[in-house]
Amino acid sequence: MAENKSNMKGRVTVYSVPGCPHCTQARAALKKLGLPVCEVDINKHRELQTKVKRLAGCSSVPQIFFNNVYVGNNEDLQKLDPQQLEHLVFLVRQEPVPPDAPPIPDEDVPDPEGVPERAPDVSEAMRNLILKLYSDHLSEDGKTVDYKAVRRSPYYEQYCELAVQLQRVELLSLSREEKLAFFINIYNALVIHGNLRLGFPKTLWQRYRFFNYVSYLIGGEVFTLQDIENGVLRGNRRGMAQFLKPFSKNDPRLRVALHDVEPLIHFALNCGAKGCPPIRTYTPEDINNQLRAAAEAFLENDDSFTIDSMRREVKLSPIFKWYKVDFGGTDEKLLNWVFDHMGPSQKKLSLKALLSAGNVKVSFLPYDWSINSTD
Repeated sequence: MAENKSNMKGRVTVYSVPGCPHCTQARAALKKLGLPVCEVDINKHRELQTKVKRLAGCSSVPQIFFNNVYVGNNEDLQKLDPQQLEHLVFLVRQEPVPPDAPPIPDEDVPDPEGVPERAPDVSEAMRNLILKLYSDHLSEDGKTVDYKAVRRSPYYEQYCELAVQLQRVELLSLSREEKLAFFINIYNALVIHGNLRLGFPKTLWQRYRFFNYVSYLIGGEVFTLQDIENGVLRGNRRGMAQFLKPFSKNDPRLRVALHDVEPLIHFALNCGAKGCPPIRTYTPEDINNQLRAAAEAFLENDDSFTIDSMRREVKLSPIFKWYKVDFGGTDEKLLNWVFDHMGPSQKKLSLKALLSAGNVKVSFLPYDWSINSTD
Protein backbone atom coordinates (compact mmCIF):
# COMPACT_ATOMS: atom_id res chain seq x y z
CA MET A 1 0.00 0.00 0.00
CA ALA A 2 1.45 3.34 -1.05
CA GLU A 3 0.20 6.68 0.22
CA ASN A 4 1.15 10.24 -0.70
CA LYS A 5 1.22 12.40 2.44
CA SER A 6 -0.25 15.89 2.34
CA ASN A 7 -2.06 18.43 4.48
CA MET A 8 -5.36 17.65 2.83
CA LYS A 9 -8.09 16.25 5.05
CA GLY A 10 -9.44 13.48 2.82
CA ARG A 11 -7.91 10.92 0.50
CA VAL A 12 -8.27 9.22 -2.82
CA THR A 13 -8.28 5.43 -2.58
CA VAL A 14 -7.14 3.47 -5.63
CA TYR A 15 -7.37 -0.31 -5.75
CA SER A 16 -4.85 -1.59 -8.28
CA VAL A 17 -2.47 -4.39 -9.23
CA PRO A 18 1.22 -4.09 -10.19
CA GLY A 19 1.97 -3.74 -13.89
CA CYS A 20 -1.56 -2.65 -14.86
CA PRO A 21 -1.33 0.10 -17.54
CA HIS A 22 -4.76 1.49 -16.65
CA CYS A 23 -3.69 1.76 -13.01
CA THR A 24 -0.55 3.61 -14.08
CA GLN A 25 -2.58 6.06 -16.15
CA ALA A 26 -4.93 6.74 -13.25
CA ARG A 27 -2.02 7.18 -10.86
CA ALA A 28 -0.40 9.72 -13.20
CA ALA A 29 -3.63 11.70 -13.58
CA LEU A 30 -4.17 11.88 -9.82
CA LYS A 31 -0.55 12.84 -9.25
CA LYS A 32 -0.98 15.87 -11.50
CA LEU A 33 -3.86 16.99 -9.30
CA GLY A 34 -1.63 16.90 -6.22
CA LEU A 35 -4.07 14.71 -4.32
CA PRO A 36 -3.31 12.40 -1.37
CA VAL A 37 -3.54 8.94 -2.90
CA CYS A 38 -3.78 5.71 -0.94
CA GLU A 39 -3.01 2.94 -3.41
CA VAL A 40 -3.88 -0.61 -2.36
CA ASP A 41 -2.49 -3.64 -4.19
CA ILE A 42 -5.61 -5.80 -4.33
CA ASN A 43 -3.56 -8.92 -5.07
CA LYS A 44 -1.45 -8.38 -1.98
CA HIS A 45 -4.50 -7.69 0.19
CA ARG A 46 -6.92 -10.32 -1.07
CA GLU A 47 -9.03 -9.99 2.07
CA LEU A 48 -10.39 -6.74 0.60
CA GLN A 49 -11.37 -8.09 -2.83
CA THR A 50 -14.92 -9.08 -1.91
CA LYS A 51 -15.60 -5.74 -0.22
CA VAL A 52 -14.23 -3.77 -3.15
CA LYS A 53 -16.25 -5.78 -5.65
CA ARG A 54 -19.40 -5.14 -3.61
CA LEU A 55 -18.72 -1.39 -3.52
CA ALA A 56 -17.69 -1.06 -7.17
CA GLY A 57 -19.99 -3.64 -8.72
CA CYS A 58 -17.11 -5.29 -10.59
CA SER A 59 -13.68 -6.77 -9.91
CA SER A 60 -11.57 -5.06 -12.58
CA VAL A 61 -8.86 -2.53 -11.71
CA PRO A 62 -8.26 0.24 -11.02
CA GLN A 63 -11.21 1.21 -8.83
CA ILE A 64 -11.10 4.81 -7.61
CA PHE A 65 -12.82 6.51 -4.67
CA PHE A 66 -12.69 10.17 -3.58
CA ASN A 67 -13.33 9.79 0.16
CA ASN A 68 -16.52 7.69 0.03
CA VAL A 69 -17.54 8.77 -3.49
CA TYR A 70 -17.06 6.05 -6.08
CA VAL A 71 -15.67 7.40 -9.36
CA GLY A 72 -15.10 4.16 -11.27
CA ASN A 73 -12.14 2.94 -13.30
CA ASN A 74 -9.44 4.83 -15.16
CA GLU A 75 -11.68 5.52 -18.15
CA ASP A 76 -14.35 6.98 -15.85
CA LEU A 77 -11.72 9.18 -14.19
CA GLN A 78 -10.46 10.49 -17.52
CA LYS A 79 -14.02 11.28 -18.66
CA LEU A 80 -14.84 13.54 -15.70
CA ASP A 81 -15.65 17.05 -16.86
CA PRO A 82 -13.79 19.96 -15.18
CA GLN A 83 -16.74 20.86 -12.95
CA GLN A 84 -17.12 17.30 -11.64
CA LEU A 85 -13.39 17.01 -11.06
CA GLU A 86 -13.26 20.35 -9.26
CA HIS A 87 -16.05 19.21 -6.93
CA LEU A 88 -14.25 15.95 -6.11
CA VAL A 89 -10.93 17.70 -5.50
CA PHE A 90 -12.66 20.19 -3.19
CA LEU A 91 -14.26 17.27 -1.33
CA VAL A 92 -10.90 15.62 -0.67
CA ARG A 93 -9.25 18.88 0.34
CA GLN A 94 -11.94 20.03 2.75
CA GLU A 95 -13.64 16.92 4.11
CA PRO A 96 -11.94 14.35 6.37
CA VAL A 97 -12.14 10.67 5.49
CA PRO A 98 -15.66 9.53 6.50
CA PRO A 99 -16.34 6.28 8.38
CA ASP A 100 -17.97 4.70 5.33
CA ALA A 101 -14.96 5.31 3.08
CA PRO A 102 -13.69 2.19 1.27
CA PRO A 103 -11.47 -0.06 3.41
CA ILE A 104 -7.69 0.01 3.39
CA PRO A 105 -5.32 -2.46 5.07
CA ASP A 106 -3.91 -1.56 8.45
CA GLU A 107 -0.39 -2.38 7.34
CA ASP A 108 1.50 -3.98 4.51
CA VAL A 109 1.82 -7.73 4.37
CA PRO A 110 5.52 -8.50 4.82
CA ASP A 111 7.30 -10.04 1.87
CA PRO A 112 8.40 -13.65 2.35
CA GLU A 113 12.09 -14.14 2.95
CA GLY A 114 14.39 -16.73 1.50
CA VAL A 115 14.09 -18.80 -1.66
CA PRO A 116 10.79 -20.71 -1.83
CA GLU A 117 10.76 -24.39 -2.73
CA ARG A 118 7.15 -25.07 -3.71
CA ALA A 119 6.24 -24.52 -7.37
CA PRO A 120 3.49 -21.94 -6.66
CA ASP A 121 5.83 -20.02 -4.34
CA VAL A 122 8.63 -19.96 -6.90
CA SER A 123 6.34 -18.67 -9.64
CA GLU A 124 4.79 -15.99 -7.44
CA ALA A 125 8.19 -14.81 -6.23
CA MET A 126 9.37 -14.59 -9.83
CA ARG A 127 6.26 -12.72 -10.93
CA ASN A 128 6.54 -10.28 -8.04
CA LEU A 129 10.11 -9.50 -9.03
CA ILE A 130 9.33 -9.09 -12.72
CA LEU A 131 6.29 -6.94 -11.91
CA LYS A 132 8.45 -4.81 -9.66
CA LEU A 133 10.79 -4.27 -12.59
CA TYR A 134 7.91 -3.68 -14.97
CA SER A 135 6.03 -1.24 -12.73
CA ASP A 136 9.09 0.78 -11.76
CA HIS A 137 9.88 1.46 -15.41
CA LEU A 138 6.39 1.76 -16.89
CA SER A 139 5.50 5.00 -18.68
CA GLU A 140 2.74 7.23 -17.34
CA ASP A 141 0.34 6.15 -20.07
CA GLY A 142 1.04 2.51 -19.22
CA LYS A 143 1.96 1.62 -22.80
CA THR A 144 5.76 1.50 -22.85
CA VAL A 145 8.56 0.16 -20.67
CA ASP A 146 12.15 1.32 -20.37
CA TYR A 147 13.73 -2.11 -20.77
CA LYS A 148 17.25 -0.66 -20.76
CA ALA A 149 16.64 0.55 -17.22
CA VAL A 150 15.17 -2.83 -16.32
CA ARG A 151 18.37 -4.57 -17.39
CA ARG A 152 20.38 -2.33 -15.06
CA SER A 153 18.14 -2.98 -12.07
CA PRO A 154 19.41 -5.21 -9.23
CA TYR A 155 15.97 -6.84 -9.21
CA TYR A 156 16.66 -8.27 -12.66
CA GLU A 157 19.71 -10.12 -11.37
CA GLN A 158 17.65 -11.49 -8.49
CA TYR A 159 15.02 -12.67 -10.93
CA CYS A 160 17.56 -14.50 -13.10
CA GLU A 161 18.92 -16.26 -10.02
CA LEU A 162 15.44 -17.28 -8.91
CA ALA A 163 14.56 -18.66 -12.36
CA VAL A 164 17.18 -21.36 -11.84
CA GLN A 165 15.03 -22.76 -9.02
CA LEU A 166 12.39 -23.83 -11.53
CA GLN A 167 14.37 -26.91 -12.51
CA ARG A 168 13.87 -28.32 -9.00
CA VAL A 169 10.13 -27.82 -8.60
CA GLU A 170 7.70 -30.76 -8.60
CA LEU A 171 4.76 -30.38 -10.99
CA LEU A 172 2.74 -33.60 -10.91
CA SER A 173 1.17 -32.93 -7.51
CA LEU A 174 -0.21 -29.52 -8.52
CA SER A 175 -3.98 -29.04 -8.51
CA ARG A 176 -5.79 -27.47 -11.46
CA GLU A 177 -5.80 -24.09 -9.72
CA GLU A 178 -2.10 -24.34 -8.87
CA LYS A 179 -1.26 -25.30 -12.45
CA LEU A 180 -3.20 -22.35 -13.84
CA ALA A 181 -1.59 -19.80 -11.54
CA PHE A 182 1.88 -21.33 -11.83
CA PHE A 183 2.04 -21.58 -15.61
CA ILE A 184 0.31 -18.25 -16.32
CA ASN A 185 2.77 -16.48 -14.04
CA ILE A 186 5.72 -18.33 -15.55
CA TYR A 187 4.58 -17.65 -19.12
CA ASN A 188 4.30 -13.91 -18.56
CA ALA A 189 7.63 -13.79 -16.77
CA LEU A 190 9.34 -15.83 -19.49
CA VAL A 191 8.12 -13.46 -22.22
CA ILE A 192 9.65 -10.47 -20.45
CA HIS A 193 12.82 -12.41 -19.61
CA GLY A 194 13.13 -13.53 -23.23
CA ASN A 195 12.65 -9.99 -24.52
CA LEU A 196 15.33 -8.71 -22.16
CA ARG A 197 17.83 -11.40 -23.10
CA LEU A 198 17.17 -11.86 -26.81
CA GLY A 199 15.46 -8.71 -27.98
CA PHE A 200 11.95 -8.26 -29.31
CA PRO A 201 10.55 -10.33 -32.18
CA LYS A 202 9.31 -7.97 -34.89
CA THR A 203 8.49 -10.15 -37.88
CA LEU A 204 6.16 -13.13 -38.19
CA TRP A 205 9.12 -15.50 -38.47
CA GLN A 206 10.86 -13.96 -35.46
CA ARG A 207 7.69 -14.33 -33.38
CA TYR A 208 7.36 -17.96 -34.45
CA ARG A 209 10.93 -18.72 -33.37
CA PHE A 210 10.58 -16.74 -30.16
CA PHE A 211 7.52 -18.61 -28.92
CA ASN A 212 8.83 -22.01 -30.03
CA TYR A 213 12.38 -21.69 -28.67
CA VAL A 214 12.37 -19.37 -25.64
CA SER A 215 12.05 -21.74 -22.69
CA TYR A 216 12.64 -22.55 -19.04
CA LEU A 217 13.80 -25.82 -17.52
CA ILE A 218 10.91 -26.65 -15.18
CA GLY A 219 10.86 -29.77 -13.04
CA GLY A 220 13.55 -31.36 -15.18
CA GLU A 221 11.72 -30.77 -18.50
CA VAL A 222 12.04 -28.01 -21.10
CA PHE A 223 8.90 -25.89 -21.55
CA THR A 224 8.79 -23.31 -24.36
CA LEU A 225 6.19 -20.54 -24.46
CA GLN A 226 4.32 -22.61 -27.03
CA ASP A 227 4.43 -25.64 -24.72
CA ILE A 228 3.08 -23.66 -21.78
CA GLU A 229 0.23 -21.99 -23.64
CA ASN A 230 -0.97 -24.73 -25.97
CA GLY A 231 0.44 -27.82 -24.29
CA VAL A 232 -0.33 -27.16 -20.63
CA LEU A 233 -2.95 -24.41 -20.40
CA ARG A 234 -5.00 -25.33 -23.49
CA GLY A 235 -5.01 -29.05 -22.72
CA ASN A 236 -2.52 -29.99 -25.48
CA ARG A 237 -4.26 -28.32 -28.41
CA ARG A 238 -2.61 -27.16 -31.62
CA GLY A 239 -1.69 -23.49 -31.61
CA MET A 240 -1.58 -20.99 -34.44
CA ALA A 241 0.45 -22.28 -37.41
CA GLN A 242 0.95 -25.59 -35.62
CA PHE A 243 0.34 -28.87 -37.46
CA LEU A 244 0.90 -31.09 -34.43
CA LYS A 245 -0.08 -31.01 -30.80
CA PRO A 246 2.75 -29.78 -28.54
CA PHE A 247 3.01 -33.05 -26.59
CA SER A 248 3.01 -36.55 -28.06
CA LYS A 249 1.37 -39.48 -26.27
CA ASN A 250 4.68 -40.54 -24.74
CA ASP A 251 5.82 -37.06 -23.76
CA PRO A 252 6.23 -36.88 -19.95
CA ARG A 253 5.05 -33.26 -20.04
CA LEU A 254 1.60 -34.45 -21.12
CA ARG A 255 0.95 -35.50 -17.51
CA VAL A 256 1.18 -31.84 -16.51
CA ALA A 257 -1.34 -30.59 -19.10
CA LEU A 258 -4.81 -29.50 -18.02
CA HIS A 259 -7.51 -32.03 -18.87
CA ASP A 260 -9.66 -29.36 -20.54
CA VAL A 261 -8.91 -25.99 -22.08
CA GLU A 262 -9.60 -22.95 -19.91
CA PRO A 263 -10.66 -20.10 -22.25
CA LEU A 264 -10.04 -17.48 -19.57
CA ILE A 265 -6.27 -17.93 -19.91
CA HIS A 266 -6.41 -15.81 -23.07
CA PHE A 267 -7.07 -12.74 -20.92
CA ALA A 268 -4.16 -13.47 -18.60
CA LEU A 269 -1.33 -14.34 -20.99
CA ASN A 270 0.76 -11.39 -22.18
CA CYS A 271 2.95 -11.94 -25.26
CA GLY A 272 4.77 -8.61 -24.94
CA ALA A 273 2.70 -6.78 -27.57
CA LYS A 274 0.53 -3.74 -26.91
CA GLY A 275 -2.54 -5.68 -28.02
CA CYS A 276 -2.17 -8.16 -25.16
CA PRO A 277 -4.03 -8.06 -21.85
CA PRO A 278 -2.16 -6.33 -19.00
CA ILE A 279 0.24 -8.29 -16.83
CA ARG A 280 -1.03 -9.40 -13.44
CA THR A 281 -0.06 -11.82 -10.70
CA TYR A 282 -2.31 -14.85 -10.24
CA THR A 283 -2.72 -16.98 -7.13
CA PRO A 284 -4.09 -20.54 -6.77
CA GLU A 285 -6.44 -19.50 -3.96
CA ASP A 286 -8.36 -17.02 -6.11
CA ILE A 287 -7.39 -17.95 -9.67
CA ASN A 288 -10.95 -18.44 -10.92
CA ASN A 289 -12.13 -15.03 -9.70
CA GLN A 290 -8.94 -13.38 -10.93
CA LEU A 291 -9.31 -14.86 -14.42
CA ARG A 292 -12.94 -13.84 -14.53
CA ALA A 293 -11.97 -10.30 -13.52
CA ALA A 294 -9.28 -10.23 -16.22
CA ALA A 295 -11.85 -11.23 -18.84
CA GLU A 296 -14.30 -8.57 -17.65
CA ALA A 297 -11.61 -5.90 -17.83
CA PHE A 298 -10.54 -7.02 -21.31
CA LEU A 299 -14.12 -6.91 -22.60
CA GLU A 300 -14.69 -3.47 -21.07
CA ASN A 301 -11.88 -2.06 -23.20
CA ASP A 302 -12.98 -0.68 -26.57
CA ASP A 303 -9.59 -1.64 -28.00
CA SER A 304 -10.65 -5.26 -27.50
CA PHE A 305 -14.39 -5.24 -28.09
CA THR A 306 -16.80 -2.77 -29.69
CA ILE A 307 -20.46 -2.87 -30.71
CA ASP A 308 -22.01 -1.08 -33.68
CA SER A 309 -25.74 -1.33 -32.98
CA MET A 310 -26.73 0.45 -36.19
CA ARG A 311 -24.82 -2.01 -38.36
CA ARG A 312 -25.63 -4.91 -36.04
CA GLU A 313 -21.93 -5.69 -35.87
CA VAL A 314 -19.66 -6.84 -33.06
CA LYS A 315 -15.93 -6.29 -33.42
CA LEU A 316 -13.64 -8.39 -31.25
CA SER A 317 -9.95 -8.76 -30.59
CA PRO A 318 -8.29 -11.24 -32.99
CA ILE A 319 -7.62 -13.38 -29.92
CA PHE A 320 -11.20 -14.59 -30.31
CA LYS A 321 -10.51 -15.48 -33.94
CA TRP A 322 -7.23 -17.27 -33.34
CA TYR A 323 -8.67 -19.37 -30.51
CA LYS A 324 -12.29 -19.51 -31.62
CA VAL A 325 -12.46 -23.23 -30.90
CA ASP A 326 -11.84 -22.48 -27.21
CA PHE A 327 -14.94 -20.26 -27.14
CA GLY A 328 -17.31 -22.74 -28.75
CA GLY A 329 -16.19 -22.74 -32.37
CA THR A 330 -19.11 -20.78 -33.89
CA ASP A 331 -20.04 -17.09 -33.95
CA GLU A 332 -23.18 -17.78 -31.94
CA LYS A 333 -21.37 -19.66 -29.19
CA LEU A 334 -18.59 -17.10 -29.18
CA LEU A 335 -20.99 -14.19 -28.67
CA ASN A 336 -22.85 -16.05 -25.94
CA TRP A 337 -19.55 -16.73 -24.18
CA VAL A 338 -18.63 -13.05 -24.41
CA PHE A 339 -22.00 -12.00 -23.02
CA ASP A 340 -21.75 -14.45 -20.11
CA HIS A 341 -18.33 -13.12 -19.14
CA MET A 342 -19.02 -9.38 -19.29
CA GLY A 343 -19.48 -7.28 -16.20
CA PRO A 344 -22.61 -5.14 -15.74
CA SER A 345 -22.38 -2.30 -18.27
CA GLN A 346 -24.19 -0.45 -21.02
CA LYS A 347 -22.11 -2.42 -23.49
CA LYS A 348 -23.53 -5.66 -22.13
CA LEU A 349 -27.07 -4.33 -22.49
CA SER A 350 -26.32 -3.38 -26.09
CA LEU A 351 -25.00 -6.86 -26.82
CA LYS A 352 -28.06 -8.41 -25.19
CA ALA A 353 -30.32 -6.41 -27.48
CA LEU A 354 -28.39 -7.52 -30.55
CA LEU A 355 -28.40 -11.17 -29.51
CA SER A 356 -32.13 -11.08 -28.84
CA ALA A 357 -32.82 -9.79 -32.35
CA GLY A 358 -30.37 -12.19 -34.00
CA ASN A 359 -28.35 -11.89 -37.24
CA VAL A 360 -25.32 -10.33 -35.59
CA LYS A 361 -22.22 -9.85 -37.74
CA VAL A 362 -18.90 -10.75 -36.11
CA SER A 363 -15.67 -9.16 -37.30
CA PHE A 364 -12.26 -8.72 -35.77
CA LEU A 365 -10.24 -5.65 -34.86
CA PRO A 366 -6.63 -5.15 -35.97
CA TYR A 367 -4.05 -6.42 -33.50
CA ASP A 368 -1.28 -4.15 -32.24
CA TRP A 369 1.89 -6.25 -32.44
CA SER A 370 4.16 -3.32 -31.58
CA ILE A 371 6.35 -3.89 -28.57
CA ASN A 372 5.69 -2.01 -25.35
CA SER A 373 9.25 -0.72 -25.21
CA THR A 374 10.78 2.76 -25.19
CA ASP A 375 13.92 1.42 -26.91
